[in-house]
Amino acid sequence: QLQLVESGGGLVQSGGSLTLSCEAPGLTLHYYAIGWFRQAPGKEREAVSCISSNDISTYYVDSVKGRFTISRDNGKKTGYLQMNGLKPEDTGVYYCAASFRPNDQGVCDMFGERYDYWGQGTQVTVSS
Repeated sequence: QLQLVESGGGLVQSGGSLTLSCEAPGLTLHYYAIGWFRQAPGKEREAVSCISSNDISTYYVDSVKGRFTISRDNGKKTGYLQMNGLKPEDTGVYYCAASFRPNDQGVCDMFGERYDYWGQGTQVTVSS
């Protein structure tokens, strides 16, 4: 059973918007921080954003600040990444990840090594 399932990717023109969803049906999501990562062709995986399990702390890579918003709904066991003002350089496969943090609920990491579960990825393509 997949622990995390992403959806919402697609093809959009520059300046457009997409909302990615990350469903976690098999996890007690309120114990997990959620992170979003992306990988462009020929490039290394990059952390985009993260949100703590108690929804208090959020972090963004500088290139998306002011354009992307991370959120979560623990009741629905789902995390979200709202992406506005998309640029061609945002193109890539976007992955969500979950990090088990029952004792550090106000913390999240922008390091992939800290995450326990990963989704299969969803493609985002931004045309110029």
